[in-house]
This record gives sequence, structure tokens and C-alpha cells, in this order.
Amino acid sequence: MLDGAVSLEHLNKQFGERAVVNDVNLEIHAGEFFSLLGPSGCGKTTTLRMIGGFELPDSGRILIDGRDVTHDEPETRPLNTVFQSYALFPHLNVFDNVAFGLRFEKPGSVSKKS
Repeated sequence: MLDGAVSLEHLNKQFGERAVVNDVNLEIHAGEFFSLLGPSGCGKTTTLRMIGGFELPDSGRILIDGRDVTHDEPETRPLNTVFQSYALFPHLNVFDNVAFGLRFEKPGSVSKKS
């Protein structure tokens, strides 16, 4: 059973000479609500992209429920991504935008409650 714990160990990413993510160590426990806050350009999106598998770290590890997923393809990671507003489906409400990726996980795994 997957609980959803995420660990980042010494995560690093550079673009050219610029270090965007520098030795990030982070533990997000299963069921915990977590936010990344900071100014534009501080590495929030790059960190999320690495967790999702859309960007490879230069070094460090990403673990989900204790399993190293650092080099796993995005579609094989037990995650779902909801992009910022410009990438949302305008014909869907908030629930359906969030549930969109979950519906591909398992048929019938997400049901809308009245």
C-alpha cells in the first residue's frame, strides 16, 4: 500500500552555471499537507518537476514511500500532477481537474461525492 511519503535527499539541479536547487533535504510524511513558498526563480517549480519526474536532478535522490524513484519515468511514479491555471481544463470544475489524473490510476478509484 502506498502512503504518500516523499523524501528528498541532497537534491541538486543546475541550469548552466546557475544552481537552481541546492542540496535540498526534505521529508514530507504521508497525509501531511505541505507547501513550497518562495520568490520567483528560487527553485519551487524545478523541485516539483523533479519529484514528478519531468526534470532529472543533477545529484541526490527522490524517494516515495521509501522507494528510490529518482530515475523512474513520470508515468511510472505513484503521483498525479495538477498544473497551474493556464494548463487546467477550462470545461472542468476544480474537483474534475484534480481528479483527472487519478481516474487513470484505477477505474472507479475516484468518485464525486454529492
